[in-house]
Order: sequence, then C-alpha cells, then structure tokens
Amino acid sequence: MKQRFIFLEHTADVKFQAFGKNIEEVFESSALALKETIYKKPIQEKEEKEIEVKGQDFESLLYNFLEEFLYLLDAENFLLSKIKKIKIDKFKIKAIVIGDKATNYEFANDVKAITYSEMFVKKIKDKYVAQVVLDV
Repeated sequence: MKQRFIFLEHTADVKFQAFGKNIEEVFESSALALKETIYKKPIQEKEEKEIEVKGQDFESLLYNFLEEFLYLLDAENFLLSKIKKIKIDKFKIKAIVIGDKATNYEFANDVKAITYSEMFVKKIKDKYVAQVVLDV
C-alpha cells in the first residue's frame, strides 16, 4: 500500500504531511494521520457517523474537518477508525466515518488543537499534499 502520510520533525508539536491522488484522498489521509497521532493501533469499526463541514478555502476546510474529529472525540466519545465515504464540493465536505467509543482505548497523544501554523493544501505535479501541525 502506498504511503498516505509522514510525520516530520517539530520542536514541541506533531507535524505531518498527507498525500492523495485527489483532494478527497489527501483529506482522508490527513484524518488518518490525526487518528494515528491520537492512537497508533487499529480502532474497531463499531459505529458510523455522518459529518459535514465547510470552509472558505482548502486550508480552512481541512482545519474544520480535522477539528470535527476532535469535537467527536470530546463531545461524543467517538474515535475514528476509517473514512467510508468522502465527497468535497467547492469548499464543503461530506463524509461517512466509522470508529468506536474512545473510552475503549488508551491514547498515545492528547491532541489539544489543530493549528494553522505551517498549514498548506496544494497540488504538486499529479498529487495533492497537505501539511498540518497539531498542538499536543
């Protein structure tokens, strides 16, 4: 399987770059990198949720998309396992996500926030790349 994301050196926080052949795939890879930061092992697929977020551009859309997973974790005790379906239209994203109750797992990191620091979403040649710094 091709590499979906890599973690980069950062002094205090967690920084990653995510990759995809299209915009949906790079957003999915970013969500999986966030999940990997929170919990490194597989998450059981017991619960399904539909999420919808908007942004003014791809960076704000990615920020709001990842922030939604922190909200689901804090407010609904939901931890992402995988994204079943994802659709981006202009700067609006709809996704069906699968996961489990967060209380069934011991976290690797406590992600406090998504940040705009060093964030970008861009097309490089034939693929998309996103970079995100997580406040841990």
